[in-house]
Amino acid sequence: MNASAQLLQGRRVLVTGGARGLGYAFAQAIAEAGGRVVIADILDERVQQSACDLRAMGLDVHGLSVDLADPASIQRCATQTGELLGGLDGLVNNASVTNSGGKTCEELSIDTWDQVMQVNVRGTWLMTTACLPALRLSGQGAVVNLASDTPLWGAPNLMAYVASKGAIIAMTRSLARELGSDNITVNAIAPGLVLVEATAYVPEARHRLYTEQRAIQRAQLPEDVSGAVVFALSNLARFITGQTLPVNGGFVMP
Repeated sequence: MNASAQLLQGRRVLVTGGARGLGYAFAQAIAEAGGRVVIADILDERVQQSACDLRAMGLDVHGLSVDLADPASIQRCATQTGELLGGLDGLVNNASVTNSGGKTCEELSIDTWDQVMQVNVRGTWLMTTACLPALRLSGQGAVVNLASDTPLWGAPNLMAYVASKGAIIAMTRSLARELGSDNITVNAIAPGLVLVEATAYVPEARHRLYTEQRAIQRAQLPEDVSGAVVFALSNLARFITGQTLPVNGGFVMP
């Protein structure tokens, strides 16, 4: 029996960027731990198919469309999630864009910088605030922000993404201070380079760097991160807030 099978029994959780990759893995793990899940993504058809696939496994998962660059879409998603689940206990801010890879700070365009910040930073902020009324009513709300270990070691040629994930870490601490009185925890998970569809563009040399310099010398898979997310959403983490947990096999040990 899965050790986490009852950790999130009945918990209602929204996972952004849940159509594929890490978000899909998180949704599956949360639902397998007893949670009821909405996955939201800009990939309209893909998110519906992913939700269908997870329901075929006997899991309680629904799919919604969301565009994190559009405040109205974010608010609509939060409202629809509350209607589908009858409330909200957890939010996993997973969705992000990584389209600044391979560019030096001099090559990086202003448009790219603005897009990354708009989706990764502003989108996380707006989705969190849109979900706050429901999370407050829960009495056991938990927000999990997906950061990255890249700002912890200063990954080169990825500056917009690294800066955005550094902002997520800072935002996590500030939100934890603001929301503690509402009994809402806010923590960040900082994965290393994970083998998912979204990282297919990453040069083999960067993959090799991660693998060879980890304490656990193998590729990182989505399921390596899922347990940390489930834990952060659960009652086991009710007195943990404002923290950033690197999950990268020991590549970064802050």
